[in-house]
Formats: sequence, structure tokens, C-alpha cells
Amino acid sequence: GSHDSFSYWVDEKSPVGPDQATAIKRLARISLVRKIMKKWSVTQNLTFKEQLEGGIRYFDLRVSSKPGEIGQEIYFIHGLFGIKVWDGLKEMNSFLEQHPKEVIFLDFNHFYAMDDSHHHFLINRIRSAFESKLCCVECVEYVTLLYMWEKKHQVLIFYHHPLYQAYPFLWPGNKMPAPWANTTNVHKLLQFLETTLGERSRYGTFHVSQAILTPRVKTIARHLIRGLKNTLVHRNLPMILNWVKTQKPGVMGVNIITSDFVELVDFAATVIALNDLLLEEDESAT
Repeated sequence: GSHDSFSYWVDEKSPVGPDQATAIKRLARISLVRKIMKKWSVTQNLTFKEQLEGGIRYFDLRVSSKPGEIGQEIYFIHGLFGIKVWDGLKEMNSFLEQHPKEVIFLDFNHFYAMDDSHHHFLINRIRSAFESKLCCVECVEYVTLLYMWEKKHQVLIFYHHPLYQAYPFLWPGNKMPAPWANTTNVHKLLQFLETTLGERSRYGTFHVSQAILTPRVKTIARHLIRGLKNTLVHRNLPMILNWVKTQKPGVMGVNIITSDFVELVDFAATVIALNDLLLEEDESAT
């Protein structure tokens, strides 16, 4: 999976998003401030299509309306506004049309400046984009690839808002827990990942290990111009990847792992290769 999957493009010319504090919104009237924000808002380089081609199958999504804009259009957001959600969904659906055995997870976990009418608009967009590819809520353990292929389903939507209850194809957010370490220290991050794996639910949910470091205000202040990638990611990604290589998938093991700038190392290939351990277990059992 990728963290803030949509943030490969953000609009530094647009107003700052409603996910930011009032003080930041005031500061961001200065165009230089928005340029600096962009360096810290972008957590991916690859488009949805490129991420899909690179093996990413879980997408971490934050969305917002644009306050003051006429209509109910919804955009991706991380400090600054990204592309329209509709454009991203169409891009993903186009990949799925060409690869009918591929399955993706879309995790809509943060909503800003959205009332119920915005939610219904977005949910209808999701339904229009994927139609019969959407997998209705089911016992997690039943949802094998074989199950998906037989039903010709390719998309699981997780929707962290009470309105999920009104739509059978929206999975509740609590089926996709994603504990967050909120640290700049890679050793604390890895310890947190270990601890939360040990505490994860044995059955009934998926589980996201967020292998990401989060800048603090002072981190940004000290390294304004360098940005997230050069300050935190480049230096620590090799250690994070080494942790991934030591993991085992399956019950109480890793399930979904997310990272920033997924193309900087062999992240997706390394995570996917862990599945071979499950095949080896099956072979030894038989």
C-alpha cells in the first residue's frame, strides 16, 4: 500500500485545504509558503496508474469539498488540494478493466468540509466508477482471491463515516484499522509496528502497518526547503525495508504495509514476496 496515495500532485495555486489550522491558512496566502507546504504534502511520486503497475493494491485516501465552490465536487487533499476524486477513480477502473484478476482496496479515512449531501455525491461517484466490480461487505475470512474472481469483484471500499451503513458495498472503517506511530524516530516506529502487530485482531479485520515517519512542526521548521523526502524518507527507508523483509504474513502477522515514496526502494516487490512464505507453509502442510 501507499500512504496518502493521491499526493503525487497537489495544487500550490489553490487555497490551503480545510484540513489545516487557521494559522497555516493565513500564512499560506503567501505563495512561497504554499511552495514549502507542497514539499511536505507530497508523499508519493507515482500516479495511481504507475502505483498500480508497480504492485500497489491498497490506497490511503483523504478527501474534501472545496469550500466556496459551487456544486459538490470532491477532491483528494493533504494540506493542499489534489486531483478530483472522480478522475482518480476512473484511472483506477481503467487499470482494472485491463487486469480483470487484480483486486484493490480503497480506504477513505479522512473527510473534510463534507456534509451528508457531499458524501452521497462521492458514494454515487464510487458506484458509477466501479459498478459490479464492488465487493459487498462480507466476513473478512471469506474474501479470498478465488471468491473475488468467481463473483468478478475487484474493489473493496472502506468508508470511515457512519453513512457506510446505508450502502452494502461500503465496508466500515473498523474493518481496516491502521494504527499510526506519529514519530520521526525510525527505531520508535519499528517498535510501534511490532507492538501493534502483536495486538492486532486475530480474525474479522484487515490490518495496516503504516511504515511511515511523520514530521513534527520543528522538523519542518529546521528543514523547510528540503521537504519530507530529503529529510525523513531517503535516510530511513532502507531500515524500514529491512524490517519488512523479516516479517511473516498471515494470522497475527503483517497484512497490508504502507510507505511513502514507494518507488524509492523495492518496497512493493519486497512486500509481495512475503506471500511466498504462505505458499511454503501450504506446501509443508500438504
